[in-house]
Parts: sequence; structure tokens; C-alpha cells
Amino acid sequence: MPLTPGLSYLLASVACSVAVAAMLKLARRWQVDVRQAIMANHAVAALLCWAVLRPDPAALLTPRTPWLVLAALAVLLPSGFMAMALAVRHAGVVRSDAAQRLSLFIPLLAAFLLFGEPVSGRKLGAIALAFAALFCLLRRAAPASGAADPADAESRRAHWLWPLAVWVAYGVVDILFKQVARAGTAFAGGLLLAFALACALMLAYLLWRRARWAPRHLAAGVALGAVNFGNIITYIRAHQALPDHPALVFAAMNMGVISLGTLVGALAFREPLSRVNGLGLALALAAILLMAPW
Repeated sequence: MPLTPGLSYLLASVACSVAVAAMLKLARRWQVDVRQAIMANHAVAALLCWAVLRPDPAALLTPRTPWLVLAALAVLLPSGFMAMALAVRHAGVVRSDAAQRLSLFIPLLAAFLLFGEPVSGRKLGAIALAFAALFCLLRRAAPASGAADPADAESRRAHWLWPLAVWVAYGVVDILFKQVARAGTAFAGGLLLAFALACALMLAYLLWRRARWAPRHLAAGVALGAVNFGNIITYIRAHQALPDHPALVFAAMNMGVISLGTLVGALAFREPLSRVNGLGLALALAAILLMAPW
């Protein structure tokens, strides 16, 4: 039975999202400077955004353009990518992808606390499940008996710190993009400006740090940018192909990334998962299912 266009786009978006995490996981093995790759990623994403989404040039520079919000995005987009790269290195693809997906509950919490959205029992239950899931995912088995090794203590700290940073960074990015939309900036234009500013900021940082440029770092960034933008455009296309089923797109995308990320992490990278981590994955799926706008 052939796949429908909407389902095809959903599967492609899930695959691209997990592929980004897998590429970041392999960066250290391939001796790729992640900073240069992230800069190239944003440059490629900006070019693809311009070519595919075709934002209106006249709408990009208007008095309504929220430059402070875009400046914050320029900092947080590459910072979130760096946090993701460190998270997959220290905590693995499974926990990092799950933390990124759970970040969608930060704008939900902000909607209650900052924007006066009515509170419902279902949403509060989903938030509670999400926090419980995050707690379980960030747990790591205690070390064997004996004196604590400082190197192990540092590793344990990185194990929960970087997925937590991913959760916060991507959640705040989601809030900022919503603020861009509230200011009346078209999605394509806001996305283009955010990518371009993030690229410029990373370039300035690398020049300041006197990075040693190498073609393989930039080539890795080009591939990363293509897959990253592929995730964005296929997710948009999935919503367009299934306009009457937003809950399906929302739930399938987030649950699909967690499920596929778990398979890739466990099978391709042999990442160990404790029973508590497994419970966290189950709670994350339950939270997303409960939060879906059925």
C-alpha cells in the first residue's frame, strides 16, 4: 500500500531530525570542528530557506521586525546546536532527542505563566508527565562502591547538564519564534533572518577564536544544514498535506523522533539505558500523547 504524501513527509521529517543528532554524535569520531559545522549549517539553512520558502524581501525589513527577539535567536540557535552536540556526545542520541522533544512543554508553561492562557487539567497533567520524564531521562546509575573518581563525577555532571541545556535552549527558541509570529513577521522571513544572523554571529566568534579552517568541517556543516532544513520543510509540508489532522502531525512527529532515536541510539551506537531511563521514555511518549490537540 503506497504511503500518502502527508505520511511520507512525516516519516522524512522524523528521519531528518534523528539524522541531525546522529551526525552530531559522529562529529567527534570524524574529527569535525562542530563550531565550523554549525556555522555552515546555518548558512546552508538560510540559503535553502530563501530558495524553497521564498520569503518576501519587502517584508523582511519593516518597522515591525522584532530585532531584539531575532538577536536572541541568533545567539540561541547556534548555542542550542552546540548543546545538542555535547549532549549526544556525553548522554547519547536517545536522551538528547527525548530532551529536545520535551522542550515543547516550555512554551506551554510560558503560555500559562507569561501570556495568560487558561489552564486546563489535561495540559497540567501533560506538563507533570513531561517533568517526570525529563527527571527519569537525566538519571544515571550510581557508580560502583569505592572512592569517587573526579573524572567520573565530571562525566556524570555532563550526562545530565547538556540534555538539560538542550531542553531549555530549544524551548526558549520555540517561545522566541512564537514572539516573532506575534509581531507580524512572516514565518519564512523570520526563519531566514534568524538563520542569517546566527551564521554571522558564529562566523564572528570563529574569527575571534582564530579557528583553523578545514574543508571537511565546512562540508560536514553543509550536510548538516541540508538535513536540518529537510526536517523543517518536511514538517511544514506534513502540516500542509494534513491540514485537518494537526494532532496526528504533532504526536507522530514527536513520538516518532523519540522512538526512532531510541532505536538508532541503542542499535547503532549501543547506548546503555537503565530501567529508569526506559520509564522516562515511556512518560515522554505519554506526555506528548496527552498534549496532542485532539
